[in-house]
Amino acid sequence: MTTAQAPGPRIYLDHAATTPLDPAVFEAMRPYLWEQFGNPSSLHGVGRRARRALDEARALIAGALAAKPDELVFCATGTESLNLAILGCARAARSRGRHLVVSAIEHHAVLHAARALRNEGFAVTEVGVDHHGLVHPDALRAALQPDTVLVSVGLANNEIGVVQDVAELARLAHEAGAAFHTDAVQAAGQLDINVDRLGVDLLSLAAHKFYGPVGAALLYARKGVELARLSFGGPQEHDRRAGTENVPGIVGMAAALVRAEHAREARTAHCTALRDALIQGVLSGVPGAMLTGHPTRRLPSIASFAFRDIEGESLLINLDLEGIEVSTGAACAVGSVEPSHVIQALGLPARYVAGALRCSVGLANTAVEMARVAPAIARHVAKLMDLASARHGAQPGSAP
Repeated sequence: MTTAQAPGPRIYLDHAATTPLDPAVFEAMRPYLWEQFGNPSSLHGVGRRARRALDEARALIAGALAAKPDELVFCATGTESLNLAILGCARAARSRGRHLVVSAIEHHAVLHAARALRNEGFAVTEVGVDHHGLVHPDALRAALQPDTVLVSVGLANNEIGVVQDVAELARLAHEAGAAFHTDAVQAAGQLDINVDRLGVDLLSLAAHKFYGPVGAALLYARKGVELARLSFGGPQEHDRRAGTENVPGIVGMAAALVRAEHAREARTAHCTALRDALIQGVLSGVPGAMLTGHPTRRLPSIASFAFRDIEGESLLINLDLEGIEVSTGAACAVGSVEPSHVIQALGLPARYVAGALRCSVGLANTAVEMARVAPAIARHVAKLMDLASARHGAQPGSAP
């Protein structure tokens, strides 16, 4: 059996899943992968040099966030950071209250952690969103209760790119006496992540989303916010997260974040132009296509769509065979495709729910590539719609 060959170079449009490592970031990491390999808790020379690198990285990241160095907890992944924020903050505050509020479109690392707390006697309110994916302040205000201890709403959604008014939502949470956490994993290098301007108490980042290494992440926890620890062992990270710190990864994360913040204006302009060209090309080329997420309050990098009467997985596979690497809002279960909870929360017509597609552009993408991608999406959607119509005996292109 032969495999179809992709025409031309492959096009990577899944930067929201992970970005390539910046060569300059690798060079910053290189000494700590070989010569300076010490454990930062060791007292000898190579250990002290590792500690110095760790402290310098911590200071650089704190500066980028407008935080204090001792307000950072280094983690292994964004998921760990999100878990520590939800579980750690809620458990530490249980004597004051046992109610949490999260949005319905949070990452599963937030939603599943919050739901797990129900087994410990917590109540969880999952506040809904409008058809663009926005959490309205009135909806949050109605969800807050006298015993609410934590609110978590992501700064930017990983599937549809919608950007929330976190500063206003955090203000409402604080008026109710609750701490506010935001998942900013998708935001670094694209949005302002100054913790004071956002007004947040906790914020999560992961390096591999902004051209840093996989395996390095952090949780910002404002001074005074208590965290019940999830891992036990040594007193690392100011006794909040046990385990030897990943010095090369943290050095790389610092270098990547500093570079991302320094070049943010140029990077966002580049990605916005590509995103808008792709959105225009797809919406004009595919009858009935829907843009998911807000038309303007969205990440510069994410163009996300829903198409009627097709499965996003089938579209993804066809595009992959053509050398175009994208993502879908659906997650595979055993023998079936379960529609994304984010797409379901938008209240789309039933015919569109399974047909989600996310394209996330990056620094190496070009306008020439977008001119190839948009027609390819239109062509494959048309083929899949015709196949669906033939199976159901309907006329191709019939109205939703």
